Amino acid sequence: MRIAMIGAGYVGLVSAACFSEFGVDVVCVDNDAGKIERLWRGEIPIYEPGLDTLVASNTAAGRLKFSVELPAAVAGADAVFIAVGTPSRRGDGHADLSFVYAAAEEVARAVTGYCVVVTKSTVPVGTGDELERILRARLPEGDFDVVSNPEFLREGSAINDFMRPDRIIIGTESVRAREVMRQLYRVLYLIETPIVFTSRRTAEVIKYAANAYLAMKITYINEIADLCEQLSADVHDVARGIGLDGRIGRKFLHPGPGYGGSCFPKDTLALARTAEQAGTPLRLVDTVIAINDARKQRMAERIVAACGGSVEGRTVAVLGLTFKPNTDDMRDAPSLVIIPALLRAGARVRACDPEGRADARRLLDGVTWCSSAYEAVEDADVLAMLTEWNEFRALDLARLKALMRAPVICDLRNIYNPAEMAAAGFDYVSIGRPPAHPASAPAELEVANERLHARSQHSARVRHPRRCRRYAYHRWRACHRQSLRHHGDPRRRPVGRGGLRRPSEFAGAGGGAGRRPGLDRRARCTASGWARRRCCTSPRITSARAAA
Repeated sequence: MRIAMIGAGYVGLVSAACFSEFGVDVVCVDNDAGKIERLWRGEIPIYEPGLDTLVASNTAAGRLKFSVELPAAVAGADAVFIAVGTPSRRGDGHADLSFVYAAAEEVARAVTGYCVVVTKSTVPVGTGDELERILRARLPEGDFDVVSNPEFLREGSAINDFMRPDRIIIGTESVRAREVMRQLYRVLYLIETPIVFTSRRTAEVIKYAANAYLAMKITYINEIADLCEQLSADVHDVARGIGLDGRIGRKFLHPGPGYGGSCFPKDTLALARTAEQAGTPLRLVDTVIAINDARKQRMAERIVAACGGSVEGRTVAVLGLTFKPNTDDMRDAPSLVIIPALLRAGARVRACDPEGRADARRLLDGVTWCSSAYEAVEDADVLAMLTEWNEFRALDLARLKALMRAPVICDLRNIYNPAEMAAAGFDYVSIGRPPAHPASAPAELEVANERLHARSQHSARVRHPRRCRRYAYHRWRACHRQSLRHHGDPRRRPVGRGGLRRPSEFAGAGGGAGRRPGLDRRARCTASGWARRRCCTSPRITSARAAA
């Protein structure tokens, strides 16, 4: 099969590379000639783990091509995917669909035969109907179908999400279009990935509803974290306790400074505006948006409070700028609110991020940029952790303390254990957990160790459930054997090593209904055939026999 992917951004480039990995011939089209030239040279414009290797291998195989010529890419294609940006429109928060509609106009001029036009971009409900109207106006007798196929890719793990998705949503009522889409996703169909066929409008609602729900789940645990701080509870234990409930699930229950990125902020806003237009306002979603916006500002206040109430003339080291690790995406990142607030309060900010520094330079002024975490913390009065990059998870605490002017850490991602930080001599503030100070280190460390031991025991049971069941079975069997040795089996009586007598043959044998006369425990156990020889020679049985 052959497809055209319009848009070489995050969704378009990842989708094009993954489809080509499935064996589909893909032409990725973008009107940015510079970006296309860089892609041909193997330079990936975004950071996504594994994407450079995937693009290079499929480009070399000839399955993945890049072009600025949309008509040539669309002509003869079985399907055309529209994967252009849909940012929030200035002023009203609605999704800006100008790029989507412009792409549809160009596709209408280039289509030569039957074609399935697929919206991969996140679009409001009814966008597919408008695209069909645009195409039909240009092609009154055209042979095409418009399909909604929303993406569910997480930045930092997008390739795995595409190759091993939880589900595929396809919105169309055309049997012909369904067959084309089924063939495109044939590789996933063979591994029994759920493919949900539904109406086009329903597919558009599913995408927005999913993202709004996840944003709501993040906001909920953030609110619970605030409550835990007031009640001296641990939000991580709360999240684990509720997450083990199958109805709730453990994902997206990690507290932090608020959600950001390219999806949740704009999608929740677009859904709220769509609901208002439909006359059914989503008050829950409106509240989530307001809480998340306010939370980012409160995180800056938390850092100021960790410094004693003022950062005037003080140095704040910031580790992590992107909205999440394993991406260079700065869109709606909490750092874009927190750092300007610290600068306005008079702080000097030194920042470090493994991948987001280039974009952050354009968005943040007045910041000293550092190449490593240890460079950033030199003479710092407080260290603020905003993104949980792996390289920040195992810092040398002794070196960190020696470099800082004051050993104060405000961890907005709960990377470290409070007791361990207190034991290392830090004043440590996190999210949803009581603050830790050096004087309270021994007691807190003991409690932390007990919790760690309990979690490790639980993890072992979860990892080896069959082993645990086997252990319980053998325990029961051992107890059952011992009971038989002491009391006998009233249902059947042993003869010799393996033979069995009917209970009636023992009538009047003497010695009680449950024991054979004249046999010690070793003989009874051997004759019964219920246990192996070594069970009789164990220290416990031997000592009991000697005592008798």
